[in-house]
Amino acid sequence: MKKNISLIGVPSDIGAGDRGASMGPEALRIAGIERELVSLGFNVKDTGNLYGPKNPERPPETGYRHLKENVIWCNNIQEAVFNEINEGRLPIMLGGDHAMSIGSIAAIARFCAAQKKNLCVIWIDAHSDFNTSNTSPSGNIHGMPVAVVAGYGPTELLSIGHNVPMVAAPDIYQVGIRSVDSDEKHLVTDAGIVVYDMRCIDEIGMREAMLQILSDITEKDAYIHVSFDVDSLDPTIAPGVGTTIPGGLTYREAQLCMEMIHDSGRMISLDLMEINPALDFQNSTAKLAIELTASLFGRQIFSPNSHNRKNKP
Repeated sequence: MKKNISLIGVPSDIGAGDRGASMGPEALRIAGIERELVSLGFNVKDTGNLYGPKNPERPPETGYRHLKENVIWCNNIQEAVFNEINEGRLPIMLGGDHAMSIGSIAAIARFCAAQKKNLCVIWIDAHSDFNTSNTSPSGNIHGMPVAVVAGYGPTELLSIGHNVPMVAAPDIYQVGIRSVDSDEKHLVTDAGIVVYDMRCIDEIGMREAMLQILSDITEKDAYIHVSFDVDSLDPTIAPGVGTTIPGGLTYREAQLCMEMIHDSGRMISLDLMEINPALDFQNSTAKLAIELTASLFGRQIFSPNSHNRKNKP
């Protein structure tokens, strides 16, 4: 893992149904993300916020809400994230709604292609985000980014990447899924996305789920891009999101997931998405996101190999 980190603010709710995710970057800064990462020994550069069109709050046109505006935002993100990782820094996108991950993944996929390295995406979310204009009930593009990354969607969004698909569907691993539209479900299955939904996690546990995912990624010798939507967490611990779905990841499940990704040593980029301070309580969701980010970057109670643990018969 790189010791130099870049924070890239993306104050956009252009792809979402509710306003407020545009305040997410500042919520994360106020909650102390830079301070936390510095305390872990990283050199952190806050690049400030990117700029893009304001939310026009229009209804869908030809199946998409704010397509032109989303394209502008994602192109800006693609260039900014690519520049940072190409300079040897690990980019963290501070979101913003999850549609913006089209831009960040386009950048990381472009970088990996230039390095002749494989890329896998771990998508931690309550939703599969695999809708198209034909399946989406709302036309909101934050419900479509995984589909776009895997090669399904309008030319305007697909062309943001260096290639179509940006990432092959079997190289996308979804964790925490519990809300999928009926037609969307068929698309996810047919495409070959690897899904560890909440039933699977309930049955086999987070440890086994991550062991399987990381073993597969290691076999592919791939880098990891983590795209973390805070609505993957149970709303009792993360209320500050636009689309709360009961039955989400517990604190410990999420923390173990992050710790195991860190231990793999393969993560090269991160999205922190969909924090909505307008729906939060005392910035608690941003604070929790930072705690989990700290686990992702190596904070542990003890090392997994610590000799302080007693062996009990």
